[in-house]
Amino acid sequence: MLGRIFKAYDVRGTVPDMLNEAMAWQIGYGVSKFLLQDAAEAGETAPMMRNIVVGRDMRLSSPGLAKALIQGIRDHGGDVVDVGMVDTSFIYFAVNHLDCAGGVQVTASHNPPNYNGFKVSKRKAKPVGETTGLAEVRKHAAMVDKATLVKAHGRHEERDLWADYAKHVRRFLTLGRPLKVVIDASNGMAGTMIPRVFGKLTPKDAGGPAKFEIIEVNFENSKGVFAHEPNPLVASNMKQTQEAVLKHKADVGFCYDGDADRCMAVDEKGHIVGCDHLTALLAKHFLAQEGGGKVAYDLRSTKAVEEEITKAGGHPVRGRVGHVFMKQALADHGCVFGGELSGHFYFRDNFNADSGAIAMAVLLSILSGQSKKLSELIRPIARYAQSGEVNFQIEDKDGAIAAIKKELGPGSRENAAIDELDGVTLDCFASRGWWANIRKSNTEPLLRLNAEAKDKATLDKVVAMLAPRLGHKVDH
Repeated sequence: MLGRIFKAYDVRGTVPDMLNEAMAWQIGYGVSKFLLQDAAEAGETAPMMRNIVVGRDMRLSSPGLAKALIQGIRDHGGDVVDVGMVDTSFIYFAVNHLDCAGGVQVTASHNPPNYNGFKVSKRKAKPVGETTGLAEVRKHAAMVDKATLVKAHGRHEERDLWADYAKHVRRFLTLGRPLKVVIDASNGMAGTMIPRVFGKLTPKDAGGPAKFEIIEVNFENSKGVFAHEPNPLVASNMKQTQEAVLKHKADVGFCYDGDADRCMAVDEKGHIVGCDHLTALLAKHFLAQEGGGKVAYDLRSTKAVEEEITKAGGHPVRGRVGHVFMKQALADHGCVFGGELSGHFYFRDNFNADSGAIAMAVLLSILSGQSKKLSELIRPIARYAQSGEVNFQIEDKDGAIAAIKKELGPGSRENAAIDELDGVTLDCFASRGWWANIRKSNTEPLLRLNAEAKDKATLDKVVAMLAPRLGHKVDH
């Protein structure tokens, strides 16, 4: 049973058929055993290295799962710091703020309300995925026998860290001119986080003379239902944000996912801002502050990201898709900032971790600090034609990729350069005006295509050329 809910980056499944409180206890035990061993192997012997932060989202199943998880941690011997109902990025802050062995957030992020799960972090809030500890957690959880276990009675402490968290996030916010801001909380954790972090903002807190007005959309999060799927990557879920921006003549709109660790922006015209375009804009902000530096970006991003970073005096670091790899890229290269196409934004001064709240604070600072509208700032960055991520169903994924490399790679008519940092990227942007990345789904017979060209006509030709080789196009 446990094997079905352990994914590449977290634990997730429907409640109670795939995930229940008995399993949450097992996972708590497994998490404690892994995190305490990890700290010990790293030579960490301080008493707080037995502390594990636990938080939860607003789902109706979260309190029960959190209670069972906490008991499992304590029965192994871990000490629990229970921070209550918080957004996922709060956990990353708390683990570092309290210098703990790690943390767990009970959440299913953007999934429907009948789902739940666990996101696990270790020391310094480094992510725990399949290859970085989650397989060990699963093994420990599967092997424990609750009936025969000699319980260790770890400590359980409740802590309110909202004031410290708010102060940390507000460090990234400097306001000049007044702003009107629409926020769609998607009936998720942003409905709790935004009022606690930004709701009583004063000019002194913001580092500037002006407040900003927040227009709340879908902030109610106590009923366990969503007005729309809490996934801002799906365009239809952005409609309420877009409509509210136009109705209220707002400067900008934000739509958060369920656990509020990522958000997407809408400009004053009601247009969705691509997360790669936002990466480029935020990168320029940090590079100007730092006088240079390195910025990591998701390899599916527009070529304009690399170009804008270089133009701003920075050094672009092209990274693999996924928060495990992005956080590692920031740490390995000393990057000041990083951005992913999925809406995750990473900050050196946030322990290299992602934060939807900080991403919003930085964009508000950019807009408030000058007179240009968001659409005016994005327009020169959005200079190339993009396909977006297109999914194709095919059984022989490896065969299709091998054929494409042979037909379109070096020595072919297209003569595309090839790299395999993540999937396969074909690049003949300088010579023929296009590039494309093709990645395999880990769990489904799907290939995912992201293509870009210097103009729409070239993009259409490229997609038409690649599509028959990739399988049957699906909406996914």
